[in-house]
Amino acid sequence: MKENTISEVERMVITRIFEAPRKLVWKAWTDPKYVMQWWGPKGFTAPVCKMDFRVGGKFLWCMKGPDGEVVGWNGGEYFEIVEHEKIVYSMYFADAEGNKLDPAQYGIELEAMDDAHDVVLFEDFGDGQTKLTLIGSEPMESARNSGQLEGWNEIFDKVAAVVAGLAQAK
Repeated sequence: MKENTISEVERMVITRIFEAPRKLVWKAWTDPKYVMQWWGPKGFTAPVCKMDFRVGGKFLWCMKGPDGEVVGWNGGEYFEIVEHEKIVYSMYFADAEGNKLDPAQYGIELEAMDDAHDVVLFEDFGDGQTKLTLIGSEPMESARNSGQLEGWNEIFDKVAAVVAGLAQAK
């Protein structure tokens, strides 16, 4: 059986327009105090957010469910950072120390593509707006079936609220 490659499978892609300049959207995405406000789908919180935001740096985020119980940890590494334009990173399930775990330990089957990284693009979208595009490492069909697509859309809703708060404070 032939394995799918990135060029043969549609990756998960989510695009959102934010009513704020790119610099503010970037800040919301890259500053741990703001990431803690949006990481996790609706009803979830992120009580821990450690980020060494540089190429080769790592991150570790904790997610708690609506009941206050820790649902899991996500770790990752940054591979490319172009300020206010692009972030390329890996993301994986982790323990509280950042050690990589098999998603099956959380009862999750992921179909992430080998050597594929998530990419976040930040683009000006006229009149002070920013277009944010997330290109995930999971195939779109798998992302739909696993709830990843829905979860990321809920995260983007939370990012929009953080960005709106930053824009008002400016």
